[in-house]
Amino acid sequence: MIEIRKEESKDRDAVHHLNLAAFDNGPEAVLVDKLRTSCKEYLSFVAVADDSVVGHILFTPATVDDCSAVGMGLAPMSVLPSRQREGIGSRLVRYGLEFLRNAGCPFVIVLGHPEYYPRFGFELASTYQLRSHWEGVPDDAFMIMVFNSGVLPETGGIARYRHEFDDAM
Repeated sequence: MIEIRKEESKDRDAVHHLNLAAFDNGPEAVLVDKLRTSCKEYLSFVAVADDSVVGHILFTPATVDDCSAVGMGLAPMSVLPSRQREGIGSRLVRYGLEFLRNAGCPFVIVLGHPEYYPRFGFELASTYQLRSHWEGVPDDAFMIMVFNSGVLPETGGIARYRHEFDDAM
């Protein structure tokens, strides 16, 4: 049985190793560690099976130029390679989005697989005339989940993850 819960300090090493495994030793593990120390407003959830962390998802504050509301950016989301294709990632995404919706978060952005994230209700950010602050991001990979469209600028703008993500891009 899989339990989804907020990350606890005892999970940090397991989350680090999980991100290393899930992303082939990419920058995600170091990025998560860095965000924990530099960002007080992050939300981190883990999927636990048999007392082992098998999945992780992180949300950090995200902004849109000319918009006073602060949303969240989803990244990274990881599942232990041996446990992929079991629905763990989907459960993490749904849990995190429901948590944020209930907390009054106005929007969530994600840069991810265009075949994966729309199943949760993510739309192309360009639908709202929003684009990523990183050059060369494909339109179909930059998406948004809007909980309160009234906060987004009518003329669109540039959506930004925290600056710590720049090194990982």
